[in-house]
Parts: sequence; C-alpha cells; structure tokens
Amino acid sequence: MPLFDLPLEQLRNYTSSAVPPADLDAFWDRTITEARGLPLDAVFEPVENYLSVIDTFDVAFSGFGGDRIKGWLHVPAHLEAGQQLPVVVEYIGYSGGRGLVNQNTRWAQAGYAHFIMDTRGQGYGGVSGDTPDPHPSAGGVAFAGLMTRGADHQDNYYFRRVYVDAFRAVEAAQNHPAVDPSKVVLAGVSQGGGITVAAAGLTAGRLDGVIAALPDVPFLQDFPRAIDITPRGPYPEIAGFLGRHRDRYEPILSVLNYFDGVHLGRAATVPALFSAAQMDDICPPSTVFASYNNYGVGSGRVEKDIEVYRFNNHEGGQEHHWIKQLQFLRKLLSS
Repeated sequence: MPLFDLPLEQLRNYTSSAVPPADLDAFWDRTITEARGLPLDAVFEPVENYLSVIDTFDVAFSGFGGDRIKGWLHVPAHLEAGQQLPVVVEYIGYSGGRGLVNQNTRWAQAGYAHFIMDTRGQGYGGVSGDTPDPHPSAGGVAFAGLMTRGADHQDNYYFRRVYVDAFRAVEAAQNHPAVDPSKVVLAGVSQGGGITVAAAGLTAGRLDGVIAALPDVPFLQDFPRAIDITPRGPYPEIAGFLGRHRDRYEPILSVLNYFDGVHLGRAATVPALFSAAQMDDICPPSTVFASYNNYGVGSGRVEKDIEVYRFNNHEGGQEHHWIKQLQFLRKLLSS
C-alpha cells in the first residue's frame, strides 16, 4: 500500500473538521450515571491456564444495562500476600474477543496485572469471544457488521454499550486484591485503541486511578474523514449503508459524533503514547493524528507522544511498538 493520506508535516497539525455535539458531556454523564447505578458484581474465578509463571482468573462483571461481560485477569504467579501491581486493561480489535485462557498474557509476562475485556457481540473473527450482545435489533435496519447497528439514535448505538463496558472494566479490574487501583493503564490496538481513547476521556473526572493510555493505530476516530477516505473495513460499512440509504448521512453523522474519539479524548487528563502507520488503509493516519492532536486539549496540558511507522499498514509497529510501550510505562511508573 503506498502513502495515500496527508504528508507527515500536515498530519502533525491536522485536527479534524468534526464539531462535538452541544450535549456531549450531558449525554455521557447520564449514560455513565445510569450504568453505575447498577451493581458491578465483579467475579474472579481461578482457572487452569497450563502456565507455571502466570495465574489466570475468569472474570465476569456487569456492563451496560447490567449485561454480564466476560474477561481474563492474568497476574504473575507467586505474588506475596497483599502485593498489588499496576494493571493494564486491554481492549480488543474489531471482530475479536478475549481469546483462549493463555492466548494473550504478555503484560503479565512483563510484571503487570493484565485485564482483558471481552467485547460484546464480537469474537467471531481472528480471536474467539464469549460475551453476547443482548440488544442486536436496537435501532432497526443496519449494514452487515456493527458500525451502523443502532445508528438511528445515540441511545441505541452499539458503541454506547461497548464504551460503558470499557468504563466498568476499569472498575472491575480495580476490585481484584492483586491490583493497585491507583495505577490503571488503558491499552488496545485498532478498535481496542479507539476504546482506549474513549475510556481515557470518559474516566477523566468520573473515576480515579487511571494513569496512562496506550492507543495503538486507533479506530473510531474522526468519522467524517474516515468515512470519506478509508478503502478497507470496517469504516466502509458506514459508506455501504449510506450508499443505499442516501438520505441518512447527516442523521448518522450526528449519532457517530457522540462516539468519536476526537471529541471524547479531549477530556483525557493522563499521559498517552499513540501510534500511527502511514500506509494504514483501515485506520488512516489523518484520523489517528486528529485524535492525537485533540487528546487532552480540553483538560489543559497533557504529556503525550506518537510513534509513526512510515512503511507499515494497519499492523503498525507490532513488537517494535510494544518495546516503546514498555519503556513508556517504566519511565512513568518510576517517576
């Protein structure tokens, strides 16, 4: 894939044309308040993972509407009594789920507690999942996939449920005795990166303990531009819907605006390390830079950085970027 988006010098200043809804904060205040009015009921069941150096717990907690959300919690084995660790709460890429019990333990290998949130209604592609979405018909007609599910109104939109689940996943992780509730790091790739940005913004001022965000080639950013220029899914699901429903562009865009990381990330207050890939035709670099350049601007000066992988597509920096993330967290936690 050749370079197809804005040149890097323009990317560094690109901030999106999207304008946040006037009631954005009120919408999310109401949404989060409703969610937190229901019992979290976080449950951690020890399970066999066939690993001698990591212990794993099968997690369940109540997310949006009280729906039970699954997850894994991995911790280094043989912790001392009362020992608490910083926790990385990881969100998963589009179509993926939490996977098998020992499929992804890398943050625990690095010495952190590692909480993986299963994504409701996903886990059908790449990595398996175990959490249904009991609201599949909300909002009526939708294009195949999840991007237009419930897009008739912001109250019905699929990612309203997912973002609430992500918020409550932080609370669930903080409930385990091996987790230091004052040291929560949010992380994810692609859709997981987009959820990371949203969670960083939504927890700011509403939930203590989050200390950093690691959005890797994040999805769900700068919807107006993403719909126009992205050649490869999932954004084309929206264009596919609009190709048939020609009169729905403005109404759908007004709904998506409540879930755009460009807006939600403005409220973030914690340091962040982003990544972008300049040949990315799934999450184009301009959409990622729009998110990065807006991140934290509503809350004052926030420490942030972005790694750019010029010759990579949506795979981004992969193992090279994980080293950058490890270095970022080591510096943060030692300061």
